[in-house]
Amino acid sequence: MNDTEKSGGALVTASLWLVLLVSAATNAIGQFAGLDWTLRMIAGAVAVVCIVLLIIRHLARRKA
Repeated sequence: MNDTEKSGGALVTASLWLVLLVSAATNAIGQFAGLDWTLRMIAGAVAVVCIVLLIIRHLARRKA
């Protein structure tokens, strides 16, 4: 694997963590901020998808 693939992988992982944190925070404080139930559920779903993708990426790196 060359340096370009490694840095791209790190960028994707960092982006997934950032999206996870933002969507989890939106889901957690959405009720207090007055967000609609639908938007909070979408944020929660995005958080779950990010968790699954991070786990898949971690497992793929362990096998490589």
